[in-house]
Order: sequence, then C-alpha cells, then structure tokens
Amino acid sequence: MPIVRNSFIQMTKLSNVKGRITYISSHAKQENLYAVYETTERKFWRELAKCNQEEFVKSGTEGKCIEARELIIALPESFVEYQPDMLLKLFTEHFKQNYGTECISALHHNKRKTNYHIHLIFSERKLLDEPIIKIASRNRFYDKNGKHVRTKKEILGEDGQIREGCYIVKKGEVYEK
Repeated sequence: MPIVRNSFIQMTKLSNVKGRITYISSHAKQENLYAVYETTERKFWRELAKCNQEEFVKSGTEGKCIEARELIIALPESFVEYQPDMLLKLFTEHFKQNYGTECISALHHNKRKTNYHIHLIFSERKLLDEPIIKIASRNRFYDKNGKHVRTKKEILGEDGQIREGCYIVKKGEVYEK
C-alpha cells in the first residue's frame, strides 16, 4: 500500500553554507543520496560566504550572518519513478531561471525511505559576469573591527603607532571586490 502524505516546503536561513553543502551532498553523511546538481562551481559558495560575512561585519548587526537560504521540498513518493539526475536538474534549473540565482541541490530519502525530498540551497546575491573592484582614490583607514574610519588619528595609539588589528589600504590599492 503506497504512503499518502502531503507535500511541503520548508525554508531555512543558512549561517554556514559551505558546511550545509557538504552535509547534503556527501554520500558518507547521507545514506539515501540519489543525485547532486550544481548551477555553478563550488568556489562561488566560498566567495559568497566570505562576501556575506564581510558585509555583515561592516553593518555592525547583532546575531548570525545569513550566507544563503535552503528550501527542503517534499516530493510525492511516485516521483521515485523518474530518473533522479534529470528530476533534480529540472527542479534546480527551473528555480534558477525564475529567480536568477545560483543553486546547489541534492535529492534524498530519509533513513526509513518515507520522505523523498530535495534540498535546494540558493544565493540571495546574483553572480556577476565580472567582479566589481573598488580602488582607493586616497588612503583608507580601518579600525580593529574592519570598519572604515575617516582619519588616521582614529586608528593610532598613544604611542603614535597603528593599534593592533587596525590597518591602512593605500591609495591605488583594491579595498573592496
């Protein structure tokens, strides 16, 4: 007798996107992993996490940085009849086309094989064809938290030396990418 259940979608905020990708896409961690599909290279997720963490620190916001989001999409059990690679590619490419964002997804069953589902991780930022590089038109000063300050005096200690953790980006150097 087939299992009858309702489909559902759950969305989660991810504060460790690289760790979550490893978890959902690893045969060692998922005993019923059928397929993994990616719309971009893995280095995109490292860069995304780094960029989001830097922006989060700059904002001075409390709490955890949201690096990406994840949808867990329960599928009807009858979908096991479809080829896993093609099913996952169809879902993921449709999402990317509609929302214009990079994705990585994995198709699983739970341990008891009663819940056939997709984990779809997506970026809230779009991948640019070329990075935006900002070059300092004058020296830029940063405090120990990485926050831009207006003057050199703000990062100097009583001894006239740059305080620990503070730094200067010199005129002509890249300060943001």
